[in-house]
Amino acid sequence: MIGHQTLERLRPTIPFQASMLALTVMLASAALSVADRATRQPIADAVARDTRASLAQVLPPDSFDNDPAADVLDTSDGGMPVTVHVARKSGVPTAVVLATSTRGYAGEIGLVVGISREQRVLGVRVTRHSETPGLGDKIEIAKSDWVASFAGRHLSDPETAKWAVRKDGGVFDQFAGATITPRAVVAAVKRCLVLYRSEHEQWFSVRKP
Repeated sequence: MIGHQTLERLRPTIPFQASMLALTVMLASAALSVADRATRQPIADAVARDTRASLAQVLPPDSFDNDPAADVLDTSDGGMPVTVHVARKSGVPTAVVLATSTRGYAGEIGLVVGISREQRVLGVRVTRHSETPGLGDKIEIAKSDWVASFAGRHLSDPETAKWAVRKDGGVFDQFAGATITPRAVVAAVKRCLVLYRSEHEQWFSVRKP
């Protein structure tokens, strides 16, 4: 315990210590604020570049003359957030890209699904995942052309019951030792097509400035 005499000697220093603590907190807050302002725009620019790069992989280059990365709407699919990027040419909607995610074997799988006005898949790309290297990572276009098998498909091709991996009676290949990963991606692409069919007229009616 601190004695009475010691406490009396320390008492005059307490306001000074409190002031120094407050000054330290203020300086730290100011430094964080400056750092946030300095990095905010570069981070936003990097995200925009990554988004445009992903969209370019699933949209034909001659199918739009707007900026689909900026022409966006937010919706959800069974509680899962979905970002809708609308592609337009001369003001007329031509396609959408749905940016969404699904649960894989090892964690969340992010993907973009391009869908034409005729409700066909233009392309699918995985944007992030943590699936097992050498097994589940075949969903990456750099590792395998498996995701290319979705191009040209629609909800009637294959028929609804066949929108599954072969192990489940569908038409899409699974990976040896990693069925959960392709199963999740197939289901996610199908959900995107179902969502497009029910919502695209509303999406196309909204025009971003």
